[in-house]
Amino acid sequence: MAKKILVIDDDPEIVKYLVNLFQDNGYQTIAAYDGVQGFDLAKSEKPDLITLDMDMPQRDGTMFYVKFRKEPELEHIPIIVISGIGGRPPAMKKDMVTVHKPFEPAQLLSLVKDFIEKK
Repeated sequence: MAKKILVIDDDPEIVKYLVNLFQDNGYQTIAAYDGVQGFDLAKSEKPDLITLDMDMPQRDGTMFYVKFRKEPELEHIPIIVISGIGGRPPAMKKDMVTVHKPFEPAQLLSLVKDFIEKK
């Protein structure tokens, strides 16, 4: 069974690009366009990995992350931050992986593979 990736980003073009990139490389995908929808999908779908934008409406990436990590059934799911804004927010773990937009697809796929294989 294909590993499942939840893409959370408010930019429809980025979501479409990431979904296509991951599907073309054998992953199953689901998408959310804000942190609220992303949290609900994470709880219901239990993905193997999440990509998370930081600057989004309703619940930004930092608030998503803080709430997400308080959920025992979700806290083990790895998150890769994909963002065009500055560095890692203080509320996030120091070892949090951040990929800055624009990014190299091969670099992102390598990170995804490393995280998913560790599970």
